[in-house]
Amino acid sequence: MALKHLAFGAFAVAALNSAPLDAQARGRGAPPPKTAPKPAEKTAAKPTSPLADPTNPFWKTKAPEKFIADVETPHGTIALEVTRAWAPNGADHFYNLVRSGYYDDSRFFRVIYGFIAQFGISKDPAAANLWGSTTIPADPLVERNVRGTISYAQFKPTDRTTNIFINLRDNPNLDTLKFVPIGKVVSGMDVADSLYALYGEVPSSDPPLGDPKRLYSETNKYLDEKFPNLDKIIKITIRADPGTPPLHDR
Repeated sequence: MALKHLAFGAFAVAALNSAPLDAQARGRGAPPPKTAPKPAEKTAAKPTSPLADPTNPFWKTKAPEKFIADVETPHGTIALEVTRAWAPNGADHFYNLVRSGYYDDSRFFRVIYGFIAQFGISKDPAAANLWGSTTIPADPLVERNVRGTISYAQFKPTDRTTNIFINLRDNPNLDTLKFVPIGKVVSGMDVADSLYALYGEVPSSDPPLGDPKRLYSETNKYLDEKFPNLDKIIKITIRADPGTPPLHDR
């Protein structure tokens, strides 16, 4: 089983960042007005979404020592318990990505039956490209990639960005390659096992089978057009009270 695609996100974004500016940047400006414009009315400044600004203090928020993120899908909820002591940098980043809504209405775009189920490309191409090229520091390996644990995709430990995968089996070879678990599935593993896997590596493969550039430039539009059976993430939410029982699968 080739492992390079576990790091697909950072690789594809680097390729896109080397491409020419898009048509919007080259567009013509509006014609000058025929009459002097009226003075603009003062309006309250609109707050900038944290997803548009990696320097926003929002991203400095530390995650709770342990929290549950509920991944809502059309087939049921997968409850992920994240433990900060396992991987502080990874846990903090995932916590804030979830709070920002980054993963809402995204896709499990890479599911390898009996191996891993991966998500992490935002529905918004701008956010997918920005955060797909924003890496976080490495964490030491504390826990193992056993069935049900979740880790970031990567080429190397300093390449982690947004892509997360669920281990569908014990994967000790990923321990050797320094894939660091940040948490584990505590409810809904049956949902994870049932995610659509017949496309396998294809959505993130090179042409003619897949198209990494379209994957990041169009995100859901590309995936829904070419791979309509991929399972969806409706939203991911941080459970207000981590002590409450896991949600029942629907």
